[in-house]
Amino acid sequence: MQGGIQQRDIVASLPAHLQPFVKLQDYNRYTPRDHAVWRFIMLQLTRQLRDTAHPVYLEGLARTGIALDHIPSIDEMNAALAALGWRAVVVDGFIPPAIFMEFQALKVLVIALDMRSVDHIFYTPAPDIVHESAGHAPFIVDVDYAEFLQRFGEVGMKAISTRYDFEVYEAVRQLSIVKECPASSEGDIRAAQQALETVLAREEEPSEAALLTRLHWWTVEYGLVGEMDDYRIFGAGLLSSLGESRHCLDDGRVAKLPLTVNAVTFPYDITSEQPQLFVTKSCRHLSQVLEEFAAGMCFRRGGAASLRQAIAAGTVCTAQFDSGMQVSGRMEEVICDAMGNPTYLRTTGPTQLAWRDREIYGQGVEAHPQGFGSPVGLLKDFSRCLSDYTIDELKAHAIALGERVRLEFLSGITVQGRLCHIVRQEHRNLILSFEDCTVTDLNGRVLFDPGWGCYDMAVGARVESVFGGTADRDRYRLYEAPSGHSAPPAVRDDTLMALYGRVAEAAQQGSGDWPALAEACGAYPEEWLLHYELLAALPSQPQLVATRSALEQALVALIERRPDLAELIGLARAALAEAGSQSA
Repeated sequence: MQGGIQQRDIVASLPAHLQPFVKLQDYNRYTPRDHAVWRFIMLQLTRQLRDTAHPVYLEGLARTGIALDHIPSIDEMNAALAALGWRAVVVDGFIPPAIFMEFQALKVLVIALDMRSVDHIFYTPAPDIVHESAGHAPFIVDVDYAEFLQRFGEVGMKAISTRYDFEVYEAVRQLSIVKECPASSEGDIRAAQQALETVLAREEEPSEAALLTRLHWWTVEYGLVGEMDDYRIFGAGLLSSLGESRHCLDDGRVAKLPLTVNAVTFPYDITSEQPQLFVTKSCRHLSQVLEEFAAGMCFRRGGAASLRQAIAAGTVCTAQFDSGMQVSGRMEEVICDAMGNPTYLRTTGPTQLAWRDREIYGQGVEAHPQGFGSPVGLLKDFSRCLSDYTIDELKAHAIALGERVRLEFLSGITVQGRLCHIVRQEHRNLILSFEDCTVTDLNGRVLFDPGWGCYDMAVGARVESVFGGTADRDRYRLYEAPSGHSAPPAVRDDTLMALYGRVAEAAQQGSGDWPALAEACGAYPEEWLLHYELLAALPSQPQLVATRSALEQALVALIERRPDLAELIGLARAALAEAGSQSA
């Protein structure tokens, strides 16, 4: 495996919970035809985009290790990205959005392993190496854009997602696999499409994560930059699409709107061209819009409203107290006072207690498999949060280890039991553990009964942040591994692949038995790309005029038999004509 040790070193440097999502690139898996598809796409894209993409694009391709004549190896990319402070890893297809965002926050580009097939040159339903490398990587050379992309990852990994979001993700992933699989029947595709449409038909209220995904789509994937009447392409989805990179410039076909945070109100359809696109003034403007959206997110707001949003999501989220204590679990209930301040929160199911994103020893899901509850707020006669008191100050308030303690909160919640342990970090009280403990609210409701075991009380006066996922993601993993569904490889015609290789080798060397190669290509009349590759390599020599003419006629005849290939073959012939005029 090419560069396997280097790839493994990068994987080993990642957080443990991210490592299962990373694959190792076996460069030998790419066939000579795969490389031909790459060459054709990159030639067409660079021709189309030289005047319409942001000027950074062409410079960025070279500076991020992306060649035009062969599929990039992950090692080539990492050698170039290292100078920019970024890295790259390869993955197999779609990965959960929260995981994708975390990679981005770590300044790691996620590159899909697969190369789109010759049948999907214009558009592939699954992530592929063209989109992920040639689309996303080039703009990393722009410092403002790179900082925006990393910040987007930091914000994105905090977003609260719903169970519905994950259902949509799984349905989209499965549809992409089925569409890209050569063995899939029309019935298989219809069934997968119907499964996705059934999920989408529910039209649930978009979550924080869904709204942020829309902003990602309209900027990182399908963004335009400049003025409303003078813009350039920078979105990866446009940069990697032969069709949409042209069509998006037609203002009569695709509306252009100035980018504001209101872009999150526009849903998108991954199966069709977008009816509108958004124009940003600059990369700094992108960051401004992102921060405007982030300001309204639960991880910034905290409080009861954010906890209720986490409860409605039905997914594992984290509540962070002002003490730094973090409670990660599926939020089930928040009790509030008359002013709407949280006074007690309760989770259900496996729950983790952490501090500064690190699980506290003995306070993982094994200790709290059924859920967790804790009061929030100040104690009566206490001027500061309980976390800020020294051990001597606690003793002065009759709070001492081994003694029965009664804690009365301003909210009316009372905790009474024998204090058996205090967890402290950096002079802060984080957890008070009690035996024979009873917790009641102002109305006498029992929130914890002595018969339930030891009571661990998280210390905090207010909930300052609520975010999606867990605090310590290595210790409490929500996504153990990608879904175990991947498309089997297409059946390979080794003779055909060898012929593609012979043509590529002759092109590289500038010499070959051209008539023999043309005769061999004639055995594959449907392989338009093979004929194009040979035509592109063919020297302008008088003795080869007949050979060239026969190959050109074969392409024309193929258009008559396969009208669906007319646009592709038209692009190929235009490229040949342009190359011929330049050589002349």
